[in-house]
Amino acid sequence: MLAYIIRRVFQSLIVLLVVGLVAFSMFRFVGDPIDNMLGQERTQADIERLRTTLGLDQPFPVQYAKFLVNAAQGNFGVSYRQGRPVATIIKERAPATLELALMSGTLALVFGIGLGVFTAIRRNGIASNVIMTTSLIGVSLPTFLIGILLIYVFSVSLGWLPSFGRGETTKIGGWSTGFLTASGLKALILPSITLGLYQMTLIMRLVRSEMLEVLRQDYIRFARARGLRERSVNFRHALKNTMVPVITVVGLQLGAIIAFAIITETVFQWPGVGLLFINAIQFVDIPVMAAYLMLISVMFVAINLIVDLLYFAIDPRLRIDGRHA
Repeated sequence: MLAYIIRRVFQSLIVLLVVGLVAFSMFRFVGDPIDNMLGQERTQADIERLRTTLGLDQPFPVQYAKFLVNAAQGNFGVSYRQGRPVATIIKERAPATLELALMSGTLALVFGIGLGVFTAIRRNGIASNVIMTTSLIGVSLPTFLIGILLIYVFSVSLGWLPSFGRGETTKIGGWSTGFLTASGLKALILPSITLGLYQMTLIMRLVRSEMLEVLRQDYIRFARARGLRERSVNFRHALKNTMVPVITVVGLQLGAIIAFAIITETVFQWPGVGLLFINAIQFVDIPVMAAYLMLISVMFVAINLIVDLLYFAIDPRLRIDGRHA
């Protein structure tokens, strides 16, 4: 087990280094930030002085090495646009994105697993067929279009929910939350549904498919032949074995919720790190873009590592194979 963990951690570090290199290299082609930071009356001396101050006059390997060393210490430099530390800016925006991801992930997990089990157990029922047909909407429609439709129905036509913004927030230490205000909770509803709908339908269809496969196994027939109650067969035996292959996809989808929050935050003007990244692209704010992509990479690698370890702990076949390897 220890050797497996060490190997996976080493692989994760290599992935982070490669992602950081690719991201840092790409940003060299998105434009020169000096053009956005200095006015029209700038002189060549002003350009050279600012380039030296930002370290842009140094060779690329030196810039990348400094970026890695500083990023490992939580220092992502200073925003070219705002002139403030990037870590401070991300810290201010992170609560909005994390709360949105928490709500979306909860909706996706609860309804995805619940509806997946229901449609598998009652696969020939009318309600199950309606749910499966409706789920095609969540899979087929792009996220931004779902968000626009929800805004048109619930904000423009009915006027029930706000169409943009985070609502009122309260401070708890260094954390700003909208969970404790009515307007904050109302503002969360539409973005959470928009962001979590695709993941919910994907999880639901995967759980249904895996559970139908498990229900065909011989040990399930044997459990029924022993006279076990249907609820015990479905939830104690079938669902437990269904979740083994589902864990990997669920973990990745939870990571994707944060990574793909960019679209939802743009549609609803949600003040999170996704919207911050979009604004950074427009102003060629390289430190912010690099910090965002590195944080997303760390999150995905960490989730992948946790999922692999959970899979290793749940599936005894992997432990046996690991001992023989």
